[in-house]
Amino acid sequence: MNTAAYIIYLFITYIITVHVGLAFYRNGRVYILRLLDNDEKLTDAINNTLLAGYYLVNLGYAAIMIRLWKNLNTWTDVFTSIGSMTGKIMLTLAIMHFANMAFILFLSYRKHRLVNNKT
Repeated sequence: MNTAAYIIYLFITYIITVHVGLAFYRNGRVYILRLLDNDEKLTDAINNTLLAGYYLVNLGYAAIMIRLWKNLNTWTDVFTSIGSMTGKIMLTLAIMHFANMAFILFLSYRKHRLVNNKT
């Protein structure tokens, strides 16, 4: 039963990770570009690094979750466990996203404060 749960969980995690990662990659570029005064080369380098880091964090998190999985005996256990594990990874991704957005907002405020103090 655990093997089936692992396969289903990894498939769901893969779909979520790739879909969300690409959405962040495409849409986040605008924020980074604005923060870096339209320096496209640096923006693309940072955006690519963030995407690679995002994928690595998700792969590591999924591996840890599978390692911590208890033995499943019924299909009810399988679906309950998959739901719980998928919810945990989605919640973790949301927290990471909001932390990143808060950091970008902080950098933006700091940059504007420095620019306004110079004039």
